[in-house]
Amino acid sequence: MSTPKIQVGDHIPDDVYFGVLNEGEEQPHKVSSKEIFKGKKVVLFGIPGAYTSICSSKHLPQFVDKSEELKAKGVDTIACTAVNDPYVLREWALSHNTGNKVLMLGDGEAAFHNKLGLLQKLPFAGERGLRFSMYVDDGVIKVLNIEEPGPTSYKISGPEHMLKDLTNLRL
Repeated sequence: MSTPKIQVGDHIPDDVYFGVLNEGEEQPHKVSSKEIFKGKKVVLFGIPGAYTSICSSKHLPQFVDKSEELKAKGVDTIACTAVNDPYVLREWALSHNTGNKVLMLGDGEAAFHNKLGLLQKLPFAGERGLRFSMYVDDGVIKVLNIEEPGPTSYKISGPEHMLKDLTNLRL
């Protein structure tokens, strides 16, 4: 497990790549963190893994349900990342009918999570991402909510908490 290195006020590194596989595509493509965050207001949430209990029953569905409220606050993109491959994330998104509400960012090699210090070791699952949410404005982290390690910690990284944070930022 790593200690989070990233803090509010830090810049998201430009040189990290995610695997993205949209509905109807056969092969994933690389998307850089720079492409995702530069010039945009992004809510990014991270999960320990697709198809896991809290991630499937609460975290992803709640962000889908609150996507319009988040966009009304000026958010351009809502994205989810996990230490999963893009194939798994695409199928998980399809099973939850996310449509184009949430961009799925596969971090199968844990490069993004490792660079930001957002990794944990889980029994029977190995190295996975911590559960978190962040609001990033033009590459700069303005809000960062990191849950306690463990697969079921879910108190501050959901969309309701993020909506309060955005209101506090006067968005």
